[in-house]
Amino acid sequence: MAGGDTHGPRLAHIPHFSHIVLYAYSVTTAGRRAPSPAPVPASSRRAGELIAGYRPPSLSEEAARFARLAAAACAPRDPARAKALLSACGKLGAFAPAAGLELDPQVCLHPSVIERFILTAGRDLSAPTRRTLRTNLRYAAGRAGPQLGPAPVALPRQRAKAPYSAAEIAGYLALADAQPTLARRMRAAGLICLGAGAGLTGADLRQVRGSDITCRSGGVVAEVRGRVPRVVPAASRYHDRLLASAGFAGTRLVTGGRDPGRRNVTTPLIRSLAGGTGLPRLEGSRLRATWLAACAGRLGLATFMAAAGITCSQRLGDLIAALDPADEASAVVLPGGTR
Repeated sequence: MAGGDTHGPRLAHIPHFSHIVLYAYSVTTAGRRAPSPAPVPASSRRAGELIAGYRPPSLSEEAARFARLAAAACAPRDPARAKALLSACGKLGAFAPAAGLELDPQVCLHPSVIERFILTAGRDLSAPTRRTLRTNLRYAAGRAGPQLGPAPVALPRQRAKAPYSAAEIAGYLALADAQPTLARRMRAAGLICLGAGAGLTGADLRQVRGSDITCRSGGVVAEVRGRVPRVVPAASRYHDRLLASAGFAGTRLVTGGRDPGRRNVTTPLIRSLAGGTGLPRLEGSRLRATWLAACAGRLGLATFMAAAGITCSQRLGDLIAALDPADEASAVVLPGGTR
């Protein structure tokens, strides 16, 4: 029956019509081919070849075999990553027999063994090398080492709060001017000026008295008597309001209250400045961030860090720790605090 319906004769041999569905399935799927596996990327293939040929003369065959086994379990995607894993696991493989440990990933890649290796065999290595070595070993342990249960939950790192815009600060100052009594107007203005103009927050802010704010060194400064005593210059934008608030407070606390140790002294002030149209909630940390951002901008800190290739302030802090701060007159100029 060339060119005709070839299913007819075969349907005659089907014993029961319930088998038609099975027959139809076999007819429709018989001509299909199994999907071909996805091609392996060239970089992954080179990484696998590098792992398979890893036999450095400085390592014993057992240590090299351990390194190959652990690195292969990680399935690195490029040769550079494979080389880093092989190097780290090779060093651990050379250390394990001397410590009386079996060269088994389930034993050697235990977190306690990794820490012991870093603290003993890595004693003579530089700090960056030790950190990189431990990071690579922990990576390998998560894929080839013992499964010790759920990993620790990563806690978010606290980031710097976003500074307020100039329009938002103007809105808060307008709300301060609209308070029903003179005392509340002065205290609210002092809160904003000390926060956004001098970067004070928390206990440093609560302990400032009117007599601590003075005109000297060509500007207006606030003497902080908190945990880190210091003199802080205020930005020129806030001088008049801050001096008025300080004059009203006299020897009393600028933000009100009798005991600066109370943590909720500024809460009523913040609550009284809430509710402005389009204004976010007033936060002391954001007021301080506003002062810090303004000072960093005047210093050209972002330009300097970009030119120096610095992305983390930790090393910058280490360098600054060895420098002596300038005198008070130079500090007054920093936030644009000259009168």
